[in-house]
This record gives sequence, C-alpha cells and structure tokens, in this order.
Amino acid sequence: MKLVLIGSPGAGKGTQAKVLSKHFGIAHISTGDLLREETSLKTEIGLKIIDIMNAGKLVSDEIVETLLSNRIKKDDCKNGFILDGYPRNVEQAEGLSAVVGNIDKVVLISVDDNLIIERMVGRRGCPKCGQMYHIKYNPPKEDGVCSECGSELVQRKDDNEETVKNRLSVYHTSTSPIIDYYKNKGLLLEISGVGNIDDISKQLIDALEGAK
Repeated sequence: MKLVLIGSPGAGKGTQAKVLSKHFGIAHISTGDLLREETSLKTEIGLKIIDIMNAGKLVSDEIVETLLSNRIKKDDCKNGFILDGYPRNVEQAEGLSAVVGNIDKVVLISVDDNLIIERMVGRRGCPKCGQMYHIKYNPPKEDGVCSECGSELVQRKDDNEETVKNRLSVYHTSTSPIIDYYKNKGLLLEISGVGNIDDISKQLIDALEGAK
C-alpha cells in the first residue's frame, strides 16, 4: 500500500502516520527526516543540501526525488509506505508518480484553522526530558513546570499566533491545488482530525481497509 498524507501543521499527521505504519506494516517516510539524515551524514547530496539551505534557497524537487527513489528501495518499503510532507505542489505530485509508481490513496486530515491555532499556541515542552504538554488539553500538574523532571517549560518560537497563521496561509495556498489534483484522480480520502486520537485512527484504518 502506497499512501500520501496531507494536512495542515498541527493536524496530527505524524501521530496518524505512526499508527498507519504499524498497522499496515509499511514504512513512514518523512521528506524532512530524509533531508536531515543526509545533512547529518554529510553525504555528497547532504553537502549540496547544506549549501542550498545556507544560501536561503529551497531544496530542488530533483534532489528530493533522488532521496525518495533511494529510500523506497529499502527492505522496509517492500509492503509499501506512507509519505509525510511531500508532495507540496502539483509539479511535485506529477514527479512523485514517476519515482514511486501509482499511489493507492491520498489521506487528507482536516482540522479547522482556529482549532489548529489553539492547539499549536498552547503547546509547551520540557527542554530537559522532552515531555510535551498543552495548557488546555494536557496541562502539567504545576503551571509552567514539567511534571516529570521539574524543569521550566518553554514554548517553541514558531508556536506564536502570528507565525501559525502565516504557516496556515502558506499551507492553504500551496496545498489546495494538490487536493484538487488528487480528488480529480479519485484518490483523495478526507478524514476529520478532530476528536479522540484513537477514534480518528480507527476511522482512518477502516476507511483504508474498505478502499483496498
């Protein structure tokens, strides 16, 4: 099974990708992770990526497609994969088909922008042990203090309302054409990302198994 996962920042893509990966026995491939891995290993492509990013430019589709092509040849992709964070535009979607073959389903996790803003602006993390909290949905026992290790909690710099709104605006502008592209091909499966995480996972798995 070859899946593509689409959703706005904070929609819960990473969480659901892990669930689907485990349930269907397919690899979870994040293009962001692929780029980070290459740069940390300082491979030939990795050094190119570092130069591109240092120049403030975007990594080319050609480089990402090369990394994807290499990644899907690994053993853990023999049953398929779930692709998270790519494609981001129609040109990439067309290029993706040439690299990986036919996609079985494109999953769109939909969450209202106002809820996304509330989710992301309310996030707090422990810089020491990595424990994550939310001031409304998963607060620590003591305000601003990690319940696990007692360290002071911090808010990520990009988890402020203005930045989140900008990220959502960019997401909608770039992703709307991809959603239409895959909808016209009959590949789009839209799932609400609002509610209990386990319930969303079950709904998603049932829909995908019904679509086999």
